[in-house]
Amino acid sequence: MFIGVIGASSCSPEIAELAEAVGREIGKRGAVLICGGLGGVMEFASKGAKEAGGLTIGILPGSSKEEANCYIDIPIVTDLGHARNILIAHSSDSLIAISGEHGTLSEIAIGLKLKKTVIGLNTWDIEGVIRAKTAAEAIEKAMKISEGRDV
Repeated sequence: MFIGVIGASSCSPEIAELAEAVGREIGKRGAVLICGGLGGVMEFASKGAKEAGGLTIGILPGSSKEEANCYIDIPIVTDLGHARNILIAHSSDSLIAISGEHGTLSEIAIGLKLKKTVIGLNTWDIEGVIRAKTAAEAIEKAMKISEGRDV
């Protein structure tokens, strides 16, 4: 299973801790983490996944693999800027939005348009986003729904 983690490229220490916990849960459960590959939520989620033995993919907005955070195993260079958000949504079986700004909002909208499961942790309050309170709850919901099981 490929789980997309979406969120801002800078974040508070509390959001960083939450993102790292989400990544750790993804890694522990043997799922693959997909993100935008940069800093903030993306970096902390990637760090958690890597430390738990998971695989991380960063779909980068720019033209260089070097822009990926140090926890990305597979950097995918797109040179598409924000348009790479479409690739993240399409490549993910489900998405977990953690906090975030307008870029995160666009990824949520694309995910919902594609009828993907979108789980929200401290993020935009939008119809269709399934709320979770903890990292473990978010991963459990993302995996259950994507596998066709009831939450």
